[in-house]
Amino acid sequence: MRLASIVRKTEDTDISVDLNLDGSGTFTADMPTVFFKNMLAQIAKHGLFDMQLHVVGDTDIDGHHSVEDTGTVLGQSFSHALGEKNGINRYGNAMIPLNDALVLCSIDLSGKPYLHFDVNFTTPRLGDMDTELVQEFFRAISIHGGMTLHIKVLHGENNHHIAEAIFKAFGKALCEAVSIGG
Repeated sequence: MRLASIVRKTEDTDISVDLNLDGSGTFTADMPTVFFKNMLAQIAKHGLFDMQLHVVGDTDIDGHHSVEDTGTVLGQSFSHALGEKNGINRYGNAMIPLNDALVLCSIDLSGKPYLHFDVNFTTPRLGDMDTELVQEFFRAISIHGGMTLHIKVLHGENNHHIAEAIFKAFGKALCEAVSIGG
């Protein structure tokens, strides 16, 4: 079983994750940011990862530390669960449509962190989350997961559809990259 349990405690956050790469898409979370929680559920569902998250953060200030540190912990979890990466596909790609949105996500689990994020949101918030934090999340997961990550919106007008397609595409591409064989 490819599993990881990671805890991160800072002055700003207290985050823990239990991850099973060979799961069925089960997701549970205790966290204050509802929109972000919904987006993380898309990663688990479309990646077929079982994830349990507990996030406490200084959201009375804003969501920055909680979102970024969750990316850090998830990146560390994926890296730890993969171990030596023996037999994995390494590469994963997904192009996901969601109504008007069309998003491309490409991943290389090379151990070389890099993020190319070609996304332009036209609204500052989605629900209770600042849209600029989507990039911060993926930057943190790329750095701490040791992955080269390209995310590009090919088309889209509705910011919610764009964000959701991004998280779904990431889950789907990561599922392919961590798969054994092929």
